[in-house]
Amino acid sequence: MFPALLVFFLLAAESIGTLAEDSTGLNFIVAFPENIANYYPGDPQNKVRITAMNDNTQVTLQWFNNAPGGPDTLNKGQTREYPVDVKMELRKTGFSNKTLKITSTKNITVQAINCKKTSTQTALVMPTDQLGTKYFIPPIPNIQGTTVPSDIVTTDVTERAPFKLVIVNTDKVNHVTVGNNQTIALHPYELSQVWVRDNASRTVQADNAVAVLFGHTCAMKDNCTCGQLYATLPPANNEMLKFYIPPILAQNASDKAFVLLSERGSITRVLAFNKDLQLVEAAGTAIFYRPGLLLTLIPETDFGSCYVVNTVPDMQTFALIVVNKSLTDGVHNGTLPLQNPRWQELKGTEYVSTLVAVGNQSVIWHASSKMAVYFLGKKDNAWFGNPAPVISKTPDFRGCVLAPEVVKIADVAVGWRESLKYCNDKGLNLISFPKAQLQSHIYGKILQLNNHTVQEVWIGMRRSSRTGEWYWLNQEPVSATNWDEGEPGTIFDGMCVLMSLETGKDFVWSGKDCCMAAYSICYKEPVLFWG
Repeated sequence: MFPALLVFFLLAAESIGTLAEDSTGLNFIVAFPENIANYYPGDPQNKVRITAMNDNTQVTLQWFNNAPGGPDTLNKGQTREYPVDVKMELRKTGFSNKTLKITSTKNITVQAINCKKTSTQTALVMPTDQLGTKYFIPPIPNIQGTTVPSDIVTTDVTERAPFKLVIVNTDKVNHVTVGNNQTIALHPYELSQVWVRDNASRTVQADNAVAVLFGHTCAMKDNCTCGQLYATLPPANNEMLKFYIPPILAQNASDKAFVLLSERGSITRVLAFNKDLQLVEAAGTAIFYRPGLLLTLIPETDFGSCYVVNTVPDMQTFALIVVNKSLTDGVHNGTLPLQNPRWQELKGTEYVSTLVAVGNQSVIWHASSKMAVYFLGKKDNAWFGNPAPVISKTPDFRGCVLAPEVVKIADVAVGWRESLKYCNDKGLNLISFPKAQLQSHIYGKILQLNNHTVQEVWIGMRRSSRTGEWYWLNQEPVSATNWDEGEPGTIFDGMCVLMSLETGKDFVWSGKDCCMAAYSICYKEPVLFWG
């Protein structure tokens, strides 16, 4: 799921809502809504921040109507910030081709940032293949001086104008219906800005994939100042979802905080925040509002196991973490568990949250479970933020996973040497797991895989024919072992190792004749972004 400020993408599946594995991709489109923060006539500072998942990643940026710039080369974990021409900023309503295309040869994440005076907005830019064709339009929050009283709303004065949608097309000619009475034709990579009216239908429906932003050019904050306010909408989801609301989001503004719910059947609800409202359920989208912040909430179904959080220069930057209260020990910031976190319970739930200050780049990951992480910033007591980019939804005790490990029980019973070839032919290895923590981890994986038909398997351990000493195929020293009683015996009892999968045997090992026919465990280590 995603949020705040601008938008993107192309080549999306024609589906109603997706559960993306992560926020990384190869193709992105970005658009920057108009910003007249504080009624200030100067130019905004627009930029995109790109983080590479792999070495030698070639990134190309192409402005509207201009030749591509680059490519630029980034390596694994490297983040680079690219300023955006002020001419890219949108004006008023209508159609525009002011889009920024970002393409890369390997997976990246993209965050967009817009600053002007004291107003800052950020957005997680989702890859184009994760967009949808249907979106629910949220209800309008009650903002004194912007939407209340209603008779001050006018299209003639920008800061008194209604909320609007920015609909960004991808790579196909498209027809988009807003509500039930307005149809828009869009060329590839074209966008349209539409006032949000009281329609009987609160949906955006397109023939092909689009991205949709919801917000206001300059919503009132305090002391007669206004600031840009935008959220990127997620594709419509008809399932009943749970959204957790960390109370820190409403700190010092609880009387002005709301949860905006938009659901199937054109149902909308505006819930005033209170200390009891820390879990909402809806068949659609939930957005948290407080002055200066529209934050798309992450449903429990979209929780991830690893996120990357980058700072915004000259501003306070945080990671807001939501995790099951029984699993807080598994949360890490880089190589270390969280240091002295102050967990705050979410009333009526099994979850807790905490706010963690981050450095230039923080990788927040969980060793065994999933969680939600938001990027939050603060400038002059005004919050901004978005869901942090998900790098992985696969938890692993070793770190942040880009490609998960592979554990496979062979489907043929052969000798140890033949098992080695069987695994290698599949791009895997006969498993070596010399460390106790890894052994315990693999045992758990095997329990999920085995249907109790396989009783014994070869593993990647055997005796040296020269010395008679045991060794692992991956050359790690033999330390933690799990020999059965009376094992391993002598060299005459067996040179290769079988592991028992029998119930109640606790995966014990025994030395056997290498020519004995048995199944095997093939394995491939995970690819880690951090660990």
